[in-house]
Amino acid sequence: MQVSPSFKRLWWMITAATAMIAMVVYLEVVPVVKSHHLSLGAIEQRLSQGFLPSGTVREQAVSGGMSRGGSFGRSSAPAPSAPRSLPSYGGGYGGGYGGGYGGSYGYRSAPGPVIVPYPTYAPAPVYVGTGGGGGGGFLIVIVVAGFILLPIAFSYLQGSSRRFDGPATAGSQSELLNDIVTVTRLQIVLLAGARDLQRDLDRIVVNADLTTPAGLAAQLRETVLALLRHPDYWTHVRAESQTVSGRERASELFERLSIQERSKFTVETLVNVGGEVQRRTMPSGPSEDVASHIVVTLLLGTADDRPLFNTVNSVADLKAVLQRLGSISPAYLLVYELLWTPQDPTDSLSGDELIANYPDLITL
Repeated sequence: MQVSPSFKRLWWMITAATAMIAMVVYLEVVPVVKSHHLSLGAIEQRLSQGFLPSGTVREQAVSGGMSRGGSFGRSSAPAPSAPRSLPSYGGGYGGGYGGGYGGSYGYRSAPGPVIVPYPTYAPAPVYVGTGGGGGGGFLIVIVVAGFILLPIAFSYLQGSSRRFDGPATAGSQSELLNDIVTVTRLQIVLLAGARDLQRDLDRIVVNADLTTPAGLAAQLRETVLALLRHPDYWTHVRAESQTVSGRERASELFERLSIQERSKFTVETLVNVGGEVQRRTMPSGPSEDVASHIVVTLLLGTADDRPLFNTVNSVADLKAVLQRLGSISPAYLLVYELLWTPQDPTDSLSGDELIANYPDLITL
């Protein structure tokens, strides 16, 4: 195959340019690197120091604490406000559907095949009209009755469903049993001078009993009390409470909020999930930044059919909301997650980091 003269010229131009670039790199860059004796890691460090401005804010706070217990699933134990006993119809279901009704209405499941005795008597005579439509009349009666009764039955069932799934009276048994729940996020920012709050939260999380509703409510109550002891250190707040129809949707919303907040930590240095406590060390030494703030986040899932509060714009509003959360009964508290940063006493959260990671705060 014959190569055109224009292609040859292009090839020689590319070759010459490549050779010139290689010569410049060999003569200029290599001697500089050798003279400074820089390793690859040192070069990366120099580059990062040279191209990043000195006032760059860390993308994340370093240490965080986390505690979580409960679930949005229905508890197998009866709610405390439920009636002591329910009327029995022939012994109840006797173990659920898995083993048959087991005594309901007096019936028992047969261990083997059921033998039906063949009738020894002569069957009663059946008279059929001569017109050939004796069975058709009965069928027409059934169809007409179905058209009349089915709409009434559907209307009753839909009304019952709306009454059961709609917002119920506060504190009633229906409010505990329906699928309407409320998801709440309360975020409080304190000045770093409240260092004893960090120690209180560590103690509360380590000693918390997250395996029972009463233990979960006790942890929430102790957290609220610890925060109420430091009103002079409160600087910012973020509060939102919304009602969700359906526990699966509520669980998805709760997990989304949890991931959003936990992703702001580089490492969770203290974790208690379901009663299992884990500790991790910080990836680096003590922070050289001056400590400025502490952020405490409370995430709750409750059986309330209405939001726990409207808006929080002042210290008085925040006190009222904390008192409301601290009075939630174990029957209503479904899920509770506590998050705070920094958790490690040697770590810090500066004012610039607070603005970068928590832009939706309201100043108190």
